[in-house]
Amino acid sequence: MASYEKNKSKFKVSKLIIYIVLTIFAVIYLYPLIWLIIAAFKTNNEIFLSAFGFPAELQWINFEKAWVAGHIGQYFLNSVIVVGTTLLVSLLVNCMAAYAIARMKWKLSGATMAMFLSGMMVPIHASLIPLFVWFSNLGLIDNYLSLIIPYIVFSFGQSIYIMRGFFGSLPREMEEAAVIDGCSLWGAFWKIIIPISTGGIFTIGLFTFNGTWNELLVAKIFTNSDSVRTLPVGLTTFVGPNMTNYGPMFAAIVIAVIPTIIVYCCLSNKIVGGLTAGAVKG
Repeated sequence: MASYEKNKSKFKVSKLIIYIVLTIFAVIYLYPLIWLIIAAFKTNNEIFLSAFGFPAELQWINFEKAWVAGHIGQYFLNSVIVVGTTLLVSLLVNCMAAYAIARMKWKLSGATMAMFLSGMMVPIHASLIPLFVWFSNLGLIDNYLSLIIPYIVFSFGQSIYIMRGFFGSLPREMEEAAVIDGCSLWGAFWKIIIPISTGGIFTIGLFTFNGTWNELLVAKIFTNSDSVRTLPVGLTTFVGPNMTNYGPMFAAIVIAVIPTIIVYCCLSNKIVGGLTAGAVKG
């Protein structure tokens, strides 16, 4: 009995230490975001004179300046169009390709998978020059397609790898039963496989969203006008050669990170399950 109480006491102490360490890490990671939100409501003078203090008066006008004068509204819409299109097309293509590789028997399935995986070794920034030449010849510079096409193509490797493992972990009896009941292969894919694979789909969707929403270099090179520029490129316009208006700039950054926070909060519980099924099994 004494030994049990001693072990129980040690367990409580170790658990308390874990909570303290996790709390410290949470504060370290959350503080920059909290500081950013506070700074978005300050004037330039308050930011320089009291960087870690609270504003004397909330400067809501910073958000108005960022949205209207800074054209953040237009940049936000452009990012929604580019990221939304990239997500829809990439999820469809990646799921279909991974399903064909994982569930169908054909000679070149292994070679096809190796080809997709080899693409993971080539960073998107290494292809900027040939892509720029190609898009210039096709007249696609300063066009949504000049961003959507590279984003979709460079999502193949990781997404197909995860979904191949996820599909490979599913029992084949479900498809066989569906076919016996008169369901076609296409119908089994949409009605059986996709509904039970939401964990993996949410996982690759989150990775694709994060990579495209925050991508800067490709968008910076392939876009020239405000009608096409995405949010990361738009944020760079707040920095001037002689003066930077930090209040509206921080307000614009807050607007830019809000969708990412919302997506992570909604889908974070899906990531671990999707990654485990996609990386360990199959």
